[in-house]
Amino acid sequence: MIEEIELKEYRPGDLDAMYSLDQECFSPVFRFDRESMRAFAEEPDAIVRIALLASGKIVGFVIVHIEPLAGKQRAYVVTLDVAEEYRRRGVAQMLLSQAEEYAAAAGAKWMELHVFTGNHGAIRFYESSGYGRVEVRRRFYGRAGLNAFVYRKDL
Repeated sequence: MIEEIELKEYRPGDLDAMYSLDQECFSPVFRFDRESMRAFAEEPDAIVRIALLASGKIVGFVIVHIEPLAGKQRAYVVTLDVAEEYRRRGVAQMLLSQAEEYAAAAGAKWMELHVFTGNHGAIRFYESSGYGRVEVRRRFYGRAGLNAFVYRKDL
C-alpha cells in the first residue's frame, strides 16, 4: 500500500531533513552543502515544494528559482530530490507538476534544468514529462569535469 503524500511549502525547520535527503540522493559531486541548500531554498524568488508523509517524514522536494533571462522570466530547477524508496511512485511528477504551475503563475515562460549526462533515470523522467534536450554543457559539474544536458519545457 502506498502511503498518502502531501505537498507543502518550505519552512526553515525543513532544512535539516532536506539536506539529509540530498546527501542520500546524490553522490558527493552532485550534493549541496548545508549553507548552499539554505541559500537556494530561501532565495526570495524560490519556489520550494516538499513531499511528506502523514507522519511528517519528508520524502522529496524541489527547489526552483524564477530568474530574468533575455527579457523574460525563466524557471530554473535547482534540484529535485526523492527518497529512493519513493521513486517511480509519482512523487517526482507531483513535485515537478506543481512547481511548473507555480512558476507559470509567477510569470515564467519556460522551465530549464541540468542533468548529468550519465543519469539515465532522470533523463527518461524529464523527457517523459515533456522536457526537450537543448544543449550539452561541457564540464558543468566542474570539480569532477562531468558534462550536463540542458533540458527545457515551455510553460
